[in-house]
This record gives sequence, C-alpha cells and structure tokens, in this order.
Amino acid sequence: MATPHPISDEIEARAVLRRQIVTERSKAIQGEHNQWVFEVERGASKEQIRQAIEKLYKVSVVRVATMNVRGKHFSGRRKNAKGMQFTEGKRANWKKAIVRLKEGQRLPLA
Repeated sequence: MATPHPISDEIEARAVLRRQIVTERSKAIQGEHNQWVFEVERGASKEQIRQAIEKLYKVSVVRVATMNVRGKHFSGRRKNAKGMQFTEGKRANWKKAIVRLKEGQRLPLA
C-alpha cells in the first residue's frame, strides 16, 4: 500500500477538511471524549486528516476514525406554471472523520 504524501501547506490542509459537523451528538462527544467531527475529502486518508488538523490548529491528534456516509434518496413535488412537478434524486456520498485530541487540548471552533 502506498503511503500518502505529507501535507505541505495550509491550502492543502484546508482542501482535506471541508467543514465541522455540529449536531447534538457531535457536541456531546466533544465534551465527554474530546472528539471533534468533520466532513472531509472522500479520498483523504487518516494520516492526511491527522496532518491537516495538526497543521491548521496546532494540536496533537491521538486518534482518527473515518466512515463513508451514503447520500440519502429524496423525492418531492413542487408547483410550477404547468401544474405539479415531481422530482427525485440522491444527495452526494461523503466522508466523516471523528478526531480525538490529546487530553487538555481543544479546537478554537464552536
């Protein structure tokens, strides 16, 4: 297996991390276990996620857990000039990372 290339600058690090996930569950594990939840690039490895967090926020990462989340199917209807229009589709698949930080460290986020 090929080793992932190291992240060299902040631009690459920001490309790996898309956004922080803020839900009731993510806030609960944030307080209890010092874990933070992010949506990340689908092709990113655990090591690249670790490097991106450490480079951007200057903290020590203890553990990274990742999971691929399947996009939900949806259907709906809306009214337009010709009457009712029915739509169907699927949201994009995405990747979630749960990052545990070293004891006593926090991220400057929500």
